Amino acid sequence: MPEVQVHETIASFRSVLDAGRAAGATVGFVPTMGYLHDGHASLMRAAAADCDVAVASIFVNPLQFAAGEDLSTYPRDLPHDLALAEASGVAHVLHPSVDEMYPGGPVLTTVSVAEITERFEGAARPTHFAGVATVVAKLLSIVGPCRAYFGEKDFQQLAVVRRMAADLSMPVAVVGCPIVREPDGLAMSSRN
Repeated sequence: MPEVQVHETIASFRSVLDAGRAAGATVGFVPTMGYLHDGHASLMRAAAADCDVAVASIFVNPLQFAAGEDLSTYPRDLPHDLALAEASGVAHVLHPSVDEMYPGGPVLTTVSVAEITERFEGAARPTHFAGVATVVAKLLSIVGPCRAYFGEKDFQQLAVVRRMAADLSMPVAVVGCPIVREPDGLAMSSRN
């Protein structure tokens, strides 16, 4: 299996994917914040099985963290993440800096999905899903995948992304994948 290629710039990542699409390749995409586990690996394996090229992103998105939340302490382990991505069939990983994703200072354009985001986790974290929807919309624009894979563990997030993609007529199939659990039954999470 070839070594996973890491791209720190949007231009580099797009260039590789544009060439693949021009050759007729289908692209499956798994967006992540890193600190990957077997749940993420299952999404990546699904993308690799369903599409000609499986790609992922590793980006801790500051827009989905409110003041006082764990942005600065969110766990990170890039070497482990890249090894897991490679073992799961991912060919390319976008690992941009915050400045690469959001150049020029504060983000003035955001995506908001009403109603779905106003209860459950959204009620407790009122800015969270606008940050999620904004970064996912941006990543889908960058990647241009045929299919994007999300875990059913974050079911509200999956519902938000599906509705956003439908409402904005995004040409992507949003695929929900089953929850992967620890031996004791707890859903796997980067924060466990």
